[in-house]
Amino acid sequence: MSTVSSTADDILACARTLIIAGGYNGFSYADIADVVGIRKPSVHHHFASKVDLVRTLVSRYREEAQAGLSALERNVTDPADQLRNYVGYWEACIKDATAPFCVCALLASELPILPEEVALEVRAHFRFLASWLTSVLERGKRQGRLHLASTPRVEAEGFMATVHGAMLSARAYGDPKMFGTITRPLLDRLSTRH
Repeated sequence: MSTVSSTADDILACARTLIIAGGYNGFSYADIADVVGIRKPSVHHHFASKVDLVRTLVSRYREEAQAGLSALERNVTDPADQLRNYVGYWEACIKDATAPFCVCALLASELPILPEEVALEVRAHFRFLASWLTSVLERGKRQGRLHLASTPRVEAEGFMATVHGAMLSARAYGDPKMFGTITRPLLDRLSTRH
């Protein structure tokens, strides 16, 4: 992977914030130029088109998620605790507003209008996350740490949908606590400690 300049990093960070605030069509290069404090041609210098920018953003987001989940697996061995930590990460991000919504979940809601290059990256993120959750749930079931009502794959899809739905509800109600209100019963149901 090539090194991306500090300006490109600033552009990507700004685009991420603007996508979370208003979706794919909720911002322009002029908006980014204003926020980052550069001229619009400079944005085009780093990312020739909005498709390039958002595709790069989602690709980077996927890499960050994969690295974060790999670190979680290295540092936390219990599958039930891995799920709790994953949910806890999002709960903290929503509470302090550092990342109040998963970029890929937000973009997934816009799939019909997304350019195919961006849609492919979003779908790849969902496949990766579902695969990771499936493996955690399989291990948890095998170790007797998690109680599953269905197959690990079905449970993983339901888990992912619940977490993303909880993000949406927290946003809709303007109440970060709503995220935990929705996700806590899911974690309790999966736990073998009840």
